[in-house]
Parts: sequence; structure tokens; C-alpha cells
Amino acid sequence: MSKFGKRGRDAGSGQFIPVKEAERRKKSAIVERFKKDKNGRPAN
Repeated sequence: MSKFGKRGRDAGSGQFIPVKEAERRKKSAIVERFKKDKNGRPAN
């Protein structure tokens, strides 16, 4: 398992969207990388 994950976010509203959708909408969406903990959840 990799130590980093990806999540998509709409740039205007800040809501999470699928990563494929965010990669398709380059101007209005962001693909974020986040570090995972040992269980695969986002580590803050």
C-alpha cells in the first residue's frame, strides 16, 4: 500500500468529488495528495 492517497475537490465549493472527475475538470477542480496512516485513512 502506498503512503499517499489522492482525493478530488471542487475549487469553488470545496466539496469532494471523484478523482477522475477532478482530473477531467482541470480549471475548476483540484486533485490533492494526502498522507495515509497505517490503516489507510488520512493522517492529519
